[in-house]
Amino acid sequence: MRRFIPSWPSSNRALDLVNFFVADVQTGFGPFVAVYLTTQKWTQVEIGFALTLGTVTSLVSQLPAGALVDAVRNKRGVASGALVAVILAALLLAALPDRLPVLVAQMLHGFASCILTPAIAAISLHLVGHAGLGERLGRNARYASIGNGMAAAVMGATGAYLSSRFVFLLTAALCVPALISLWSIGAGSHARGQTTSRLVDMTGLRRLFGDQKLMVFSACVMLFHMSNAAMLPLAGAAVTMRAGGFANLIIAACIVVPQCVVALLSPRIGRAAERFGRKRLLLLGWGALPLRGVLLAVLPGAWPLVAGQAVSGISAAVFGVLLPLVASDLTLGTAHFNLCMGVLGLAAYIGAAISTTMSGGIADTAGMQAAFFTLAGIGMAAFVTVLVTMPETRPARPAD
Repeated sequence: MRRFIPSWPSSNRALDLVNFFVADVQTGFGPFVAVYLTTQKWTQVEIGFALTLGTVTSLVSQLPAGALVDAVRNKRGVASGALVAVILAALLLAALPDRLPVLVAQMLHGFASCILTPAIAAISLHLVGHAGLGERLGRNARYASIGNGMAAAVMGATGAYLSSRFVFLLTAALCVPALISLWSIGAGSHARGQTTSRLVDMTGLRRLFGDQKLMVFSACVMLFHMSNAAMLPLAGAAVTMRAGGFANLIIAACIVVPQCVVALLSPRIGRAAERFGRKRLLLLGWGALPLRGVLLAVLPGAWPLVAGQAVSGISAAVFGVLLPLVASDLTLGTAHFNLCMGVLGLAAYIGAAISTTMSGGIADTAGMQAAFFTLAGIGMAAFVTVLVTMPETRPARPAD
């Protein structure tokens, strides 16, 4: 027993760094893509098509990616392959901002993202087991938020004072420490928490897709993103119109401030979810959506938008911890945790696609304020759906 004791802290610290650097990497493919392509004289229609292609790729990849991560025993290997794909995507964007390379880069990044999220969640589950997953996911979210916030600040400054192209060179460079950290996680940790050795568990599949709780939670996730996804892009568009050359800095601030909130709240949310159950925390996260929409609608000026964005940190902290935790609850005893993550990811992307398309149309015809109020209304509907339909999923404990 003694020979395993030194490996656990080392593996946990390595996983902290994986979350930190992967968040850094993903930040480079956020709102900075639209800013970069605008500087390359792309039209809004062309930018919209490129972003939509990335979204559609992620949409159709959710279930295959989840099934792939379930089937591959070496989770570090499949995550490493995804990071290599992100390097290629970032270098393509930086070196060749032409139509075909950019579209290929968006597709590569879309599929890689669908691999990374469930792979990191699976490594976390295998490292600590189901009983310790809530706290581990909170820790994941904390380090991811710190990485996201720091990367947004650095990339915003880089884009503003050097060139938007450097954002993607930095993104590719940050994949290297992410890979090193990933392979620093002890190989023995991958067996921990494994519930079955079968690659295809038909009984588990029937149980998963026949579970009404999964369908209800998928609807809640879809409504969450239908309200949430378009808020930052809309805020970014408003900022660009008001702030001009300082748009990169303000967008970075709109990312950094919520990430500070996530870093503070996530570990507490993970512990609270284990102590009090999942539903109370879901209500907290989903309840912040309408508040954020109203604040973004009524706060004037560019910098006050940052204050409105701060509320999104509450929702982001809850969503980041509770999504994989509820997925783990629903698949306890099966080999399809990552497939469940894929189902929920699919619901999220459907909601996000509806959100951006719908809000863009409303903003064009009725104005930004009307679009934010509409998103706030959908957020209220999402909160009510969780309140009325979502059951508690935390497994019963001996002390319960």
